[in-house]
Amino acid sequence: MEQFAEPILHVDMDSFFVEVERLDDPSLIGKPVAVGGTGRRGVIASASYEARSFGVRSAMPVGEARRRCPGLIVVGSAHSRYGEVSRSVFEVMRSFTPIVEGISIDEAFLDVSGLRRHYTSVEDIGTAIRHTIRDQVGIPASVGIASTKFMAKLASKHAKPDGLFRVPTGTELAFLHPLEVAEMWGVGEATERTLHDLGVRTIGDLASVPFGLLERRVGSASARHLASLARAEDPRPVEGGTPTRSISSEGTFSVDIDDRDRIEREVLRMCDQVAARLAKAHVAGHTVTLKVRFSDFATITRSSRRKEAVSHTAEIWETAKELIDRAGIAGRAIRLLGISVGDLVDASAVRQLSFGHERRNAAAEAVDEVRERFGPGSVIPARIAPQPGIERTHPGDAS
Repeated sequence: MEQFAEPILHVDMDSFFVEVERLDDPSLIGKPVAVGGTGRRGVIASASYEARSFGVRSAMPVGEARRRCPGLIVVGSAHSRYGEVSRSVFEVMRSFTPIVEGISIDEAFLDVSGLRRHYTSVEDIGTAIRHTIRDQVGIPASVGIASTKFMAKLASKHAKPDGLFRVPTGTELAFLHPLEVAEMWGVGEATERTLHDLGVRTIGDLASVPFGLLERRVGSASARHLASLARAEDPRPVEGGTPTRSISSEGTFSVDIDDRDRIEREVLRMCDQVAARLAKAHVAGHTVTLKVRFSDFATITRSSRRKEAVSHTAEIWETAKELIDRAGIAGRAIRLLGISVGDLVDASAVRQLSFGHERRNAAAEAVDEVRERFGPGSVIPARIAPQPGIERTHPGDAS
């Protein structure tokens, strides 16, 4: 039996956070809805297509979103519920193929080349996945189909909302070149401005730029990356087994903070939240990352990789304190803080006896047991009693 010419699918949940909220509150269906921070400085994490028609989009301040869409309904995020629904979606995808590469809480690449004996076409597979997610989970999904990951991701964007789009082999450049250059991976606002200065507006324009000129403007690595994608070249395989690459918690403050004690308490709170989520997922991680956004919106990250994977609050906090010292935050007003743990591994496979810390480990495991039984807020470090002025900007469960 012949191989599928386009064996890669990109499955993307449409307005995922909004659709999860609609699962629990059907009265929101058909209305302009956004999920995000509800405070004065909150931002939009997800917007329904009804809201998007007014220009509302993710990362937009809630105040601006309300001005654009006066009837906008803003719902606060429910982290644990999103994770629960995401796991259900991934279970559906893995019921079709074990080669599933999760790239966020609501999207994944699938390699379906092994299903050629069960389906007559790759479109049939995509349709079956969409219908199964709708029937078993209750939310819509869009599917892009192509011969490479880059093209499949672009195809899923053109499938939205709640559709399927295939880029047949041999037609990649005809599909790709009319698209705006901003749709390419690796083209942020700064790179887009640089390319515009070269007269580049479309991916086709980019493909015609001499490599030497592109290299001088954006650097060797970026030039090679962009030139390859502009030719629809993307050899990366779908890598199964990594649906979640990090677990995180972050928050935006209603008033900027600069007090060291307050900063440490907020970071400790986030370490504790991440520890609870790691325990729930039965994973640990080797890399701890601190994210800081200052009042002028400048954003920095500091990371440290530990030899042994961490999962408990005290372990994460030990590294986070070092990262605070490295961040150079003294005297600077801070708008946002975040902590993440990445390079995740199965916790049961790495937890070893740490001599000298037996009592600490036993206490941490007891906390995990209590939280599993009574909820994540049932036990918290004494230093982080509830404080006013912080709101979660987005769930931060996967990246």
